[in-house]
Amino acid sequence: MWQRVDKDFVIIGSGIAGLTLSLLAAQHGSVALITKGELGGGNSRLAQGGIAAVFSDDDGVELHHADTMHAGQGLCDAEVVATIVSKAPDRIKFLQSLGVQFDRNGQGALELGREGAHSRNRIVHVGGDQTGHALIQLLARLVQSNSKIAVYEHTYAADLTVTDGECTGVVGVNSQASKLQFLSRAVILATGGLGQLFKYSTNDLAAIGDGYAMAYRTGATLRDMEFVQFHPTGLKTATQPLPLVSEAVRGEGAVLVNSLGERFMKRYHHLADLATRDVVARSIYWEIQAGRDVFLDARMIAQFERRFPTIYVSCQSLGIDPAHDLIPVVPVAHYTMGGVQTDSYGATSVSRLFAVGEVASSGLHGANRLASNSLLEGIVMAEQTIEKITSLAPLPERYRRLHSPLDEMMQAGISLKLDATLVRTVQEWMWKNVGIVRNQADLTWTKIQLEQALQRTDSGAIADRNLLTSALLVVKAALWRRESRGAHYRLDFPDSSERFHTHSVQEAHDEPVVSEAVLAASIN
Repeated sequence: MWQRVDKDFVIIGSGIAGLTLSLLAAQHGSVALITKGELGGGNSRLAQGGIAAVFSDDDGVELHHADTMHAGQGLCDAEVVATIVSKAPDRIKFLQSLGVQFDRNGQGALELGREGAHSRNRIVHVGGDQTGHALIQLLARLVQSNSKIAVYEHTYAADLTVTDGECTGVVGVNSQASKLQFLSRAVILATGGLGQLFKYSTNDLAAIGDGYAMAYRTGATLRDMEFVQFHPTGLKTATQPLPLVSEAVRGEGAVLVNSLGERFMKRYHHLADLATRDVVARSIYWEIQAGRDVFLDARMIAQFERRFPTIYVSCQSLGIDPAHDLIPVVPVAHYTMGGVQTDSYGATSVSRLFAVGEVASSGLHGANRLASNSLLEGIVMAEQTIEKITSLAPLPERYRRLHSPLDEMMQAGISLKLDATLVRTVQEWMWKNVGIVRNQADLTWTKIQLEQALQRTDSGAIADRNLLTSALLVVKAALWRRESRGAHYRLDFPDSSERFHTHSVQEAHDEPVVSEAVLAASIN
């Protein structure tokens, strides 16, 4: 038996983008917010650094724009970047109006941190390194108290429904195995990333790429899926996910050293420890491959415990005192730059389907994300998307019928639980062969293994199929891009190529295939 839920807007995901969008959408109609875990779960709550925004006299929007474009290695959309960075200060004020208490200095002004590849101090933060936690806690509380928003926790958005080329709703299954059919004038994906495809990751355990797989099956265009950012400094520990050691620590003066005590980053880039994340992550990778463990020396930072309380607690759990000890670090899967292609208002290639936040490829990040631009994208693009979804006409009556691509699956049996052995296997494959350094042979082997695994997986094993589909989307794009650019590094093609100064695009076929039109365009 299906339970039907009619709302003006259906939002999937309760991170920074989903929560912000829910609050804004509730001003214009009824909202269903679906999250497969608890409200506020996901990656946003783990964010440490903060939000990039121009507030100092020696800074300017044009500098923030230039830094973002430089980090993106030629694949950012200049107009989208301009829109987002110009709206950043206003969105910070919006968060303040909701009750967010950003850290301030002794003079009462916003305390501005600095991170890699930023030319100025412009990172606003809360509680030192607790920005994500503080924001999500507040926004989730506001969502829960809003009568226009119905929250569906522990509900798996199993698939999207499409009628006559328009996305008409969402099929969900909750923890009691009840089947829910959501109908709405707009469906917005805010499902986050896919970091848990890799063995070592800072991402929440739920981040397996559900949104990418759903959008792909629906017929939406996905762009630049090869660009997965590996954060240079995850705390070296056996836990999963690995605790993050924020880039802001280096912004406060900490430096990377190897087991020989050498400040090795000077050998790799003129910006040394504050180079872009792709450069620093690869540099650490090369050091470790050469047999030299890597550490972060933060002993010069006064009051480390006050400025970085979350990191301090993580270090203490390993018996490390940052005031006296070196912090062991390793690169970790952290963020997906690619995603469901959208315009500057969050619209995808499928009518009535939108995407916001990490799941989207809005054009902001290009081949490599600038630090602290992710939370910023979530709050700005939520506002942008509101402009478009509120202008949509209500769902036509002819679409309001209970029909789902999952009908047959439901009859045959459906599983939302991940196969633990499959997860571990895929994570090993992806980390070893599709990680920081890639090559044709490893990518091809991994593609074959993933395709065979997908063929063996039951149609009703939705979570497993999402995991495998998302992994294939990354691998296929990485195989196509026969160059190195940003976060994508090919040992067999170590330089950037003008032939590939373009985007990879994957469209709905029986399997992920990189668009031949894009390949032709890149060669001509």
